Amino acid sequence: MLEEVERWLSTRSWSATDRPLHQILAAKQRTGQTVSVVLPALNEEETVGDIAAVIRHDLMRQVPLVDELVVVDSGSSDRTSEVAAAAGATVVHRDGILPRLPAVPGKGEVLWRSLLVTRGDIVCFVDADLRDFSSDFVSGIVGPLLTDPGVDLVKAMYDRPLGAAAGQGGRVTELMARPLLNMHWPQLAGFVQPLGGEYAARRSLLEQLPFPVGYGVELGMLVDALHLAGLDALAQVDVGVRKHRHQDGQALGRMAAAIYRTAQLRLARGHLIRPSLTQFERGGDGFEPRTYSVDTEERPPMVEIAEYQARKAA
Repeated sequence: MLEEVERWLSTRSWSATDRPLHQILAAKQRTGQTVSVVLPALNEEETVGDIAAVIRHDLMRQVPLVDELVVVDSGSSDRTSEVAAAAGATVVHRDGILPRLPAVPGKGEVLWRSLLVTRGDIVCFVDADLRDFSSDFVSGIVGPLLTDPGVDLVKAMYDRPLGAAAGQGGRVTELMARPLLNMHWPQLAGFVQPLGGEYAARRSLLEQLPFPVGYGVELGMLVDALHLAGLDALAQVDVGVRKHRHQDGQALGRMAAAIYRTAQLRLARGHLIRPSLTQFERGGDGFEPRTYSVDTEERPPMVEIAEYQARKAA
């Protein structure tokens, strides 16, 4: 490990308990910064309501840490929107944001568009499939941004059990993302959960970053933030254990392909043919191929979008 990373681990890796809530709230009041929480959601009616309810109760009613809680529904066919609204979240539909630009499927697309419907100085993203959710996931990663002006982006770190097996979740992280980062961006080798969906950042940083539209958004954001803001502007906070729905091996393969493509673009920054990934499933006549396109499109920095510029000027 680079000496720079060892130093970073000792100065930019914290626990959620390192900053008590009263200290975070005092910093928020002193600096006047506002906080938006965004939950990107697609068919998450089983969990999105519980997450929204905990944030509303713990961080909006009991204490005024979160100013805005927004669920962006990216086309759910279940009751995600109704459940989220009943729990007190503001629900916005992806296709209603920036309608002149047709939406494409993908998590990164939803996160990018969320910048147009939130106003917080700090934006906190939380996946909508978490179980046994704790508000520490929000306060823990928002805390450093409110108390330390030198920090621009904070990732949550946690244990990820796979069923009864402790620490065996995050298979794409261990098999794809971590090797890529260690080989090509060794300054980022200290991140425990580089692909984790829980992170917070200053709007002033997010609006300058391109957003891969799909699963590559977290890796792309880390790499681009490193180049734009530097390693010392990045941090991570231990929030305990993350429990969520796990995907099957083929879905993870498609995720890994998108992440590899995101890395490839950042290494080459050139024109590359849109790739595809062929996987196999056993059918009645043996193994049958299934070919999927790999997410390659990226949205430009939000600060370049006319509607966003107009909103900032208003």
